[in-house]
Amino acid sequence: MKLLLASKSPRRRDLLSRLGFPLSFVDLDVDEVVPPGTPVDLIPAGLALLKAKAFSKPLANDEILVTADTIVAHRGDMIGKPHSREEAIQMLQSLSGDRHTVFTGVCLKSAKRQCVFTEKTYVWFRHLSLKDIISYVDSGSCMDKAGAYGIQEWIGLIGVERIEGCFYNVMGLPVSRLYQELCKGGW
Repeated sequence: MKLLLASKSPRRRDLLSRLGFPLSFVDLDVDEVVPPGTPVDLIPAGLALLKAKAFSKPLANDEILVTADTIVAHRGDMIGKPHSREEAIQMLQSLSGDRHTVFTGVCLKSAKRQCVFTEKTYVWFRHLSLKDIISYVDSGSCMDKAGAYGIQEWIGLIGVERIEGCFYNVMGLPVSRLYQELCKGGW
C-alpha cells in the first residue's frame, strides 16, 4: 500500500517515512475550526477527520490518506502553537514543574474504509529556569510546535522528567499505533 501524508510537519514526514511504506506528501489548506465547547480530548481526532474530508481526490485502491493533529492540554485548557516569543515563554513557564497531556488524533482513509483514533501521552516537566526557557525560545525552534516545545530537542533533553505513553506521539505522530491500525487489514 502507498501512504499519502497530508501534513507539512517535518517531524511527521520523517516519522512516517521510517515505516518503510511507499510514501508521498500532499498539501491541504484547511481552516482548523473547533466548535465551541468541544472537549479537549476530542479536538485532535476532529481536526484530523476535518483534514481527511478536505482531501477531494479519489483514492486509488492501494492508497491510504494519513491526516493528523496534535495538541497539548494543560489544566483542562488547550495549548496550541505560540504566536509570539512572549507567548512561547509564557507557555513553557506554565508547563514548567507540572504535568501536561499530549493528544494526537489520526485519520486513516482509503477507498474502502476510514479509521480515526486518538493517542494520549502524559509529560512531566522539571522546573525550568527562565534563563533556560528564554535560551530555547530564542533558538527559534519552538514556534511551529504545540506547547512551544519539541521533546526531541534541547528543552526536552533537559526538561522532561518522565512520560507515560508514546514518545513519538509527543513528536506529533503515534507511529506504533498507526502501524498497528495499518496491519489490521481491510484497507
